[in-house]
Amino acid sequence: MDPRRWRRPQLGNLSDCPNGSRWVMDVFSECAQDSRDIASVLLGLVSILCFAAASFPQFYQACKTGIMDRALSIYFLLGWLGGDLLNLIGSFLAHQLPLQVYTAIYYVLADLVMLSLYCYYKVKNRGGGFAAQINAAFIFLSLGTLSAAPLLGRGAAVAREPVVFRGRSLLSTQVPEVSWPFTSSEIIGFAIGSVSSLLYLCSRVPQIYTNYKRKSTIGISYSLFALVMLGNSLYGLSVLLKNPEPGQSEGDYVLHHLPWLVGSLGVLSLDVVISFQFLAYRRGKPGTREERGALLGEPGDSLES
Repeated sequence: MDPRRWRRPQLGNLSDCPNGSRWVMDVFSECAQDSRDIASVLLGLVSILCFAAASFPQFYQACKTGIMDRALSIYFLLGWLGGDLLNLIGSFLAHQLPLQVYTAIYYVLADLVMLSLYCYYKVKNRGGGFAAQINAAFIFLSLGTLSAAPLLGRGAAVAREPVVFRGRSLLSTQVPEVSWPFTSSEIIGFAIGSVSSLLYLCSRVPQIYTNYKRKSTIGISYSLFALVMLGNSLYGLSVLLKNPEPGQSEGDYVLHHLPWLVGSLGVLSLDVVISFQFLAYRRGKPGTREERGALLGEPGDSLES
């Protein structure tokens, strides 16, 4: 979930982007010179909306079933949070637009909500009395992140230096062109993107195992994975549709975006596996109340997700 594809030249400057779309340049500082480039930008925007909306169906499902702590793997949630945190860090190192910074902050907040719900139901279903403390800690973290968001966006804007528009480089930098396809800052961004993609990929494995062990997907919203699959598909298409910058080969272009392509398409393939699990376990399984009663009625059961 890391659409870090835009970089900021001087606002509205089309001198380095002849025949480029004015609105795309003004809003996203992206050089879109033909229909392929504009389609790439639009697909990227729709993918962001899919990622942003993906968590809401799971929030509803968690409140409806009350077994979120049994249905979702904690390692799935932590891996997702780790990937989004690296996305947020990368948005500052890449001097991205405020839109990308705030989107990354929103992803982290959504992950924190998901984790707080997991902990809430973990404590509630175990008969503990720490639900109020968990809610208070979550509210504190959320308010802290929201209050810091304007300062973070302002800091990113101040730190951003004018750069020459060079198309699809991962990070902005003022260094002369060299034969080596990456600058030092791009190497840092490449490394962060690689680790972020790896976390997204690894997060699916424990969830697949949890579904297999339970032989059930009750308590999980399929819309969560469907929206993420759609978002990753559109993001991959948006990257592949975009024209390489002048003088850049197709191979160099793909290499610059390889971590995010591997992450999005790799996660997509694992989400397809989870989709098959939804199909395999949808019949002949107990209803929500029956499963919840069976799960909570097992003494000493400590399913490690």
